[in-house]
Amino acid sequence: MPTAKRRVQEIIESQPDDATYDELIRELAFERMIERGIKDSRKERVISNEEMRHRIKAWQK
Repeated sequence: MPTAKRRVQEIIESQPDDATYDELIRELAFERMIERGIKDSRKERVISNEEMRHRIKAWQK
């Protein structure tokens, strides 16, 4: 598994040369969210779709 620094370099290098600072930050944040989700899933820290629907409805009130 690559180090965090190496993974950041890979993500940045994969972006177009004219990518903006905001686009780079967004890509890095997206990658981090994916990593966290996979880690949570492996540790079985998940909720059902029904529970998620319930939480979203509660937020909308």
